Amino acid sequence: MAQPPPVIDLRSDTVTRPSQAMRAAMANAPVGDDQYGEDPSVNLLQERVAALLGKPAALFVPSGTMANQIAVKLLARPGDDVIVGQTAHMMWFEAGAAAANSGVQFTAIGHGGTFTADEFRAAAKPRGHIVLPPTMLVAIENTHNMGGGLVFPQDEAVAICGTACDLGIASYLDGARLFNAAAASGASLAALAQPFDLASVALSKGLGCPVGSVLAGSAALIAEAVTARRRFGGALRQSGILAAAGLYALDHNISRLADDHSNARLLAERLAGLPGVRLDLATVQSNIVIWEMTPDVPDAAIIVARAKDAGVLISALGGRGIRAVTHMDVSREQCRQAADVLRSIVNG
Repeated sequence: MAQPPPVIDLRSDTVTRPSQAMRAAMANAPVGDDQYGEDPSVNLLQERVAALLGKPAALFVPSGTMANQIAVKLLARPGDDVIVGQTAHMMWFEAGAAAANSGVQFTAIGHGGTFTADEFRAAAKPRGHIVLPPTMLVAIENTHNMGGGLVFPQDEAVAICGTACDLGIASYLDGARLFNAAAASGASLAALAQPFDLASVALSKGLGCPVGSVLAGSAALIAEAVTARRRFGGALRQSGILAAAGLYALDHNISRLADDHSNARLLAERLAGLPGVRLDLATVQSNIVIWEMTPDVPDAAIIVARAKDAGVLISALGGRGIRAVTHMDVSREQCRQAADVLRSIVNG
C-alpha cells in the first residue's frame, strides 16, 4: 500500500513545533511564581526583549492578540477612534476584541497595510468634536500579515509617530513579525520600535516558540499592563517553562530568519506569471506569499483542497486569495516541492 506524501504545512509560521533542544531548555528552566515577580526565566526574557527593543521595561503575555488588546486598553478609552492600516490584524482577526474589551472603533487607511503620515493626519479626528469620536491611538503592523509580509517603511513610521505626538495621539507597534522586519530591512529591533509608545513582538511565529509574546514600553505603561493582563486572564504562575523557549529562540533562531525569506521568494517566483495567478513580487519581502486566482480559473477553496490532497497545506483568503507562509519547520527542498505541486494544480 502506497504511503501518502509527507505534509508540507505552509498555513502559518505558528504551526512550528519546539525542537528537542528547545524542549530541553524548557524542561530545565528555573522557575518561580511570576505573580510575585519571582520567576527568573520570565524576568530574564522580559529584560532581554526590553533591551532588544530599546525600551525600559517589558511584559511576557500568552499571545500576540493579548499584547494588542492590552495596548488598546492602555492607550485608548471607550468611544475612541483607533487608526490602523488596511486589513490590520487587530481589526480583522481578533474576534472583535477591541470593541468588546475596550469599546473602541477602527478607521482603516492606506493600502496593503501601509499608510503615510499625510494620510494619518487627514484621517485623525480631533478631541471635542460635536459628533466625531476622537482619534487617540495609531497602530502600525510590521510586517503586515495581509499585505503579504510587507515591511512597513521606517521613515514613514517615524513620521507617523511624530505626527501622532504633535496631535496628542498615542502610538503602538504590533510587531508580531518584527523579527522578520528586522531581518528583511537590516534595521535593528530597537530602531524599528523606537518611535512608538508601546511595541510588541511574538515569539511563537518566526522564532518557533510554542507560546508567547512580549509587550515593551515605559516602566509606567508596563506597570499598567500587568494589571490589564490579569483582567484579561493572562496572569501566569511558573511561566518560566514557556519563557525558556523564548530565551532559547533569542539565542538560536533569529539568524536563520533569512532562510525563511529566501524560501518564500523561491515559492513566489515559481508561481508568479502562471496563467490564472496574480502575484506582486514586490510584496514578497519576508516569509509570507499572498496571491489571487483570476476569475477564469478555480477559486481559492478548490486550489487549497487539491493542494491538501497532494500533501501541501495552504490557506484560502476569501474567494480568490491564497496565502503561504514559510517557517523553520519547512526546508528549502520542501518549499521547492510545494511550488511544483502548486504549479501543477494551477496549470491543471
